[in-house]
Amino acid sequence: MLTPTIAAVGLLMAYPIYIAINLSFRGGEIADLQNLGQYPLTLGNYADVITDPQLLGDIWRSIVYTVGVVVPAFAIGLGLALLLNKTFPGKRIVRPLALLPWAVPGVAVSAAFSWMLDGSFGVVNYLLRSVGLIEQNVAWLASSDTAMTAVIIPTVWKFYPFFTLVLVAALQAIPGDLYEAARLDGASAWQQFRYVTWPALRAPAALAIVITGVGVFREFDFIFPLTGGGPDDATTTLAVRIYNEAFEYFTFGASAAIGVVTMVIAGALLLMAGRSVREGMN
Repeated sequence: MLTPTIAAVGLLMAYPIYIAINLSFRGGEIADLQNLGQYPLTLGNYADVITDPQLLGDIWRSIVYTVGVVVPAFAIGLGLALLLNKTFPGKRIVRPLALLPWAVPGVAVSAAFSWMLDGSFGVVNYLLRSVGLIEQNVAWLASSDTAMTAVIIPTVWKFYPFFTLVLVAALQAIPGDLYEAARLDGASAWQQFRYVTWPALRAPAALAIVITGVGVFREFDFIFPLTGGGPDDATTTLAVRIYNEAFEYFTFGASAAIGVVTMVIAGALLLMAGRSVREGMN
């Protein structure tokens, strides 16, 4: 009964991967993706990519971007999940508002934050000046020192609802008797979280971190509309590099090779993280 579904999913996944791998091994100026067989096979694309000193920088920036998004997004999601798991006035209004960013398209988020982070009239600079944290406007998107932070902020805003949703569901599955027993034993709020709440959240949290981390590692929607990978390649991640190679330099073979390298790195991270998820479930 599962055969048709498996076949459909396999076709949707396997064929694009095959095209990408095949394209990565083709040399010359590729102009016809439907007839890749007419182009010569070569390892030149991989040789150029692997020996390019810029690759390590792209990988490092992708890792910084991923960690910079996942850590605060998880912290915010956990805090909101603990709040939404309690009863308080206005909870029915707060819950959909807290999850709203997840439903907003990434490009729309980037457009909104590009105005908010504008160096001349952005509301972020206005608020920071109002509380005395800065004296002059900061060119968030135009400075290599702040550009990465500027693309991390909207990405965190977009991804924290996923953590909130997963963790709220896990919190609601914890029996209330465990908390009652912990309180009778004199456990403090921190001890209840450490010995009752966190053990129940560990496996769902690890799974959510893995899924989000892999997604952010290849994220494109926030970086390119905001900075285009600049300034001075300060926000050029692997995803942005793939786009630039394909649609700015029209070196489709090199772009596909970088895509395969990205897929291998993401797969390796997924395997390592998956081991932690399995250990947390046992």
